[in-house]
Amino acid sequence: MSIKVLLLEDDRLFGESIQDFLEEEGFEVTLCPNGQEALDATFEAQFDLYLFDINVPLIDGLSLLSELRSANDQTPAIYLTSHHDISVLTKAFKNGASDYMKKPFDIEELLVRINALLRRYKPLISHRHCVGALCLDTQHKCLFLGGYEISLSPKEYQLIALLVHNAGEIVTKEMMMDELWSASESVSEGAIRVYINRLKQEIGNDRIVNVRGLGYRLVS
Repeated sequence: MSIKVLLLEDDRLFGESIQDFLEEEGFEVTLCPNGQEALDATFEAQFDLYLFDINVPLIDGLSLLSELRSANDQTPAIYLTSHHDISVLTKAFKNGASDYMKKPFDIEELLVRINALLRRYKPLISHRHCVGALCLDTQHKCLFLGGYEISLSPKEYQLIALLVHNAGEIVTKEMMMDELWSASESVSEGAIRVYINRLKQEIGNDRIVNVRGLGYRLVS
């Protein structure tokens, strides 16, 4: 599975050069020219790494990371900046930056820093299973949608975990019964529908498709 990188850079040529380099190294890179597009991208997909410039249009890189951190988004982040002012760099770390590099920099050094950072955050990434913007954290048994945590009951978590691990495939009602209830417990199809409807209210009706007579399927 490719490491997904969100790159915020308003210098198109510079941004594309970084994108091309990282994609050649096997990363999947989404390039955004302004902070608003980058924020929107976090609602559409879950990323493993943020590379943010600071002085960009609409929402600057400092404010963007601060907003993401306030939403409990702990994705590692590296600032790529021309700033040399220590107060700006101090604010960057206060806002949740993991590292920074001053422009101009050696792109090979960027790769070294990215790999070092990802090794530190490997447990966070390895326990995360994502379908589009929907992300299951199996270590802490919680669900995130676009970086925001969704409050779930234990059975709702078990159900969405079953759907996530079988994303794109039909999860039969029998599979749900076996996963969520013990053999000594009685359960009806109506109970399953209740839990499915609760999940739809939290993550959106269009993410869970009813396959008539068989069960349900999670789509991205």
